[in-house]
Amino acid sequence: MLLPRVGAANFFIMPPMISPTRIEAAYQRAKAELLAERNSAGFWLGELSSSALSTATAVSALSLFGGHDAVVQRGLRWLAEHANEDGGWGDTVKSFSNISTTMLCRAAFRLAGAADSFADVLARAEKFLNLRCGTTAAEQAEAIRSRYGKDRTFSVPILMNAALAGLVPWDEVPPLPFELACLPQSWYRWASMPVVSYALPALIAIGQTIHHHRPTRWPMVRWLRQAAIPRSLRVLRRMQPSSGGFLEATPLTSFVVMALVSCQAHRRHEAADDVVRRGVEFLLHSVRPDGSWPIDSNLSVWVTTLSINALAAANDLESLDRRDDLVRWLRERQETQRHPFTGADPGGWGWSHLPGSVPDADDTPGALLALAAMSSSSADEAWRRGSAWLIGLQNRDGGMPTFCRGWGKLPFDRSGCDLTAHALRAWGLAPDEPSHQRATRRALDYLARQQRADGSWLPLWFGNQHAPDDVNPTYGTCRVLAAFRDLKLLSQKPARSGLRWLWANQNDDGGWGGLRGTPSSTEETALALEILADAPETNLPAFQRGLAWLVDRVESGFWRDAAPIGFYFAKLWYFEKLYPLIFTVAALGKARQETRST
Repeated sequence: MLLPRVGAANFFIMPPMISPTRIEAAYQRAKAELLAERNSAGFWLGELSSSALSTATAVSALSLFGGHDAVVQRGLRWLAEHANEDGGWGDTVKSFSNISTTMLCRAAFRLAGAADSFADVLARAEKFLNLRCGTTAAEQAEAIRSRYGKDRTFSVPILMNAALAGLVPWDEVPPLPFELACLPQSWYRWASMPVVSYALPALIAIGQTIHHHRPTRWPMVRWLRQAAIPRSLRVLRRMQPSSGGFLEATPLTSFVVMALVSCQAHRRHEAADDVVRRGVEFLLHSVRPDGSWPIDSNLSVWVTTLSINALAAANDLESLDRRDDLVRWLRERQETQRHPFTGADPGGWGWSHLPGSVPDADDTPGALLALAAMSSSSADEAWRRGSAWLIGLQNRDGGMPTFCRGWGKLPFDRSGCDLTAHALRAWGLAPDEPSHQRATRRALDYLARQQRADGSWLPLWFGNQHAPDDVNPTYGTCRVLAAFRDLKLLSQKPARSGLRWLWANQNDDGGWGGLRGTPSSTEETALALEILADAPETNLPAFQRGLAWLVDRVESGFWRDAAPIGFYFAKLWYFEKLYPLIFTVAALGKARQETRST
């Protein structure tokens, strides 16, 4: 398959062919290191990057709650040591400074009563904020609101945190209609929520805090909100998992805790007291030895299914022992009851084996693909339930949302190309099912409408901080093309346009970034090579340059340097140490197969 394409590109000087021996050695090294990351139970936990944003919110919550000074001080020291040279903070230690994380970090030092001890750190942070979003509290609050637009999922928590620290007046914090949480859960998508579906705990807790500090001047609304407090708190308690961490996420849990503590709700209501106590326990349990917090506990189901599917792409599942245990573990992760957080029907999978995980449209197809690869069957009951769950989630536009059907007004509740393509790959395992055929047609129509004029697609849950508007068309295009590949549609016009875009956006060094001109990364280069190895027409010189870049990266040891390409909730950056390993195994596994067949 790796044959020169007829055309102008072949007039370039042909780079030296990468020898099969080097490809094999690089593949074996990547595979061995990926397999070595399995835990004693046989699955992959992964490791999410430490987060300044998570650390700041946790420090703020624990400072307000009180009694954990040693933990707070370790967190403050970590923040001080990981400020960027410009005085601000990014979401991760590899991220560019941004006003949101910097405002949260500044508030954490003040709420902890450590402004004098870290005066130099705060002075640099103030300088960064003054340059980026103005010198007054009103200007800084407006900059936060402008950054997120109509979506209040993250802007209101940031401003609440700043108000608690005395950095902005409460008049700058928009209200949240927490009384809407008292409606039946099935009505939420019709209620015009100002936050995304996964942020309902924040809506309830922060809404009550704003009501406490700045009640509305309208008597009827004020009475309604006051009357809704007890019931909405009971809703909040039902949504909290046994771990105490909402979505296993440090920021969301921290915002809920600091909100309820600040308005003394936990002293007046039993439900609020339970939520705060369990939330604090979660924060104390999830802090790292260096004093930092990650954005989430782990992505165990996600990285496990990605690892299995990478080995399947490499046609090397025989290297994976204890497959029966993995099949059993994945089946046990399938939701069997209606989920209390989103109201999702049984049948889906979430991103983690921990109780705060919520079933979604990316982890579910990943699990279905992994189960089918290991058990050679897409006909068992667990698989059928998962596939039906995906079909039931499909939006009216034909695309797949993350958690809830019909929540399409705010960014992370809309349909996503990466999610839709992943679902297509799962449905393609049972192509004769009429329900799969209908869902597939609708999904393909959606992807055709979402393809950009240049041939690329944008993902929902991944980005690139070096690209305009933080987009990552390399990730999105590769994920969509994987669906076209699995459905044997790579020769169709949309796929050919996507492939041309990938070739055109290769960097001069041979690798790929989020788009041409952004720094090449292991993750994005491997994703591109995995797809291009199966392209109907392959530009062999360009493919060899890309393969050389990735093999050199493995041989030099730099291939494990993870890039912050992941988006967590509300567009928070993260990196995951297993992504480079997983994507490299899939790419080199494909190249290894091709060199054996030529």
